[in-house]
Amino acid sequence: MKITFLGTGTSQGIPIIGSDHPVCLSKNPKDKRLRVSVMVSWDDYNYVIDCGPDFRQQMLTNGVSSIDGILFTHEHADHTAGIDDIRPFFFRQGDIPIYAHERVVASLEKRFDYIFANENRYPGAPAVQVHLIENNHPFQIGDSECIPIEAFHNRLQVFGFRINNFTYLTDVKTISDEEIKKIKGTKVLTVNALRKERHHSHFNLSEALEFVERVQPEITYFTHISHSLGFHDEVEKQLPKNVHLAYDNLVINI
Repeated sequence: MKITFLGTGTSQGIPIIGSDHPVCLSKNPKDKRLRVSVMVSWDDYNYVIDCGPDFRQQMLTNGVSSIDGILFTHEHADHTAGIDDIRPFFFRQGDIPIYAHERVVASLEKRFDYIFANENRYPGAPAVQVHLIENNHPFQIGDSECIPIEAFHNRLQVFGFRINNFTYLTDVKTISDEEIKKIKGTKVLTVNALRKERHHSHFNLSEALEFVERVQPEITYFTHISHSLGFHDEVEKQLPKNVHLAYDNLVINI
């Protein structure tokens, strides 16, 4: 299984428009972060988790010519606003499968009604196959099982996903012991670590490290990173040996 980190930034990305923060001015490519997303690939399958406003650029940068579906963690714009850019895949492949909580689907139907229209579809509009996700109901993607992991982004329910030995969580602030049991035994964990200061809806760095201690994966990659966490290379040196900052276009194999 191959994991491609398409984007590792927070909702504004790094650099932030108009910011003179030192991290935003950094010349290090690892300090430049598109909106958060990963692609999980095995055999001939490519599944993308979240489809933010940088989706087109991420697909071009990584030379992606086909996808088998998109899994949505939640409905916020930095995770969904790129859905129109599935059009090239739709033109070649037909309806694109999407997997999401029914609340997220309702939000997408409202914001992108032309994609979900069943009648009088506008020529050139993409179309999707909707698969609803329910907690405690694993589902099939390709020839693998995907286990939804429920967490909360402040008060908003979000889904993470475990696919074989890889678990992906983002925009998490709280998660129950019952859900953590679903993650135990995972080899590679990806989870959000927004900044060093506390935040109302995201793990900060210390909370993310505490979460890693509870889960005990073999290796962890932090994502959904803001400029205020600091320079990539400096933060990386301060982390435990089995914990790393992910960066855009990082590829790992499990």
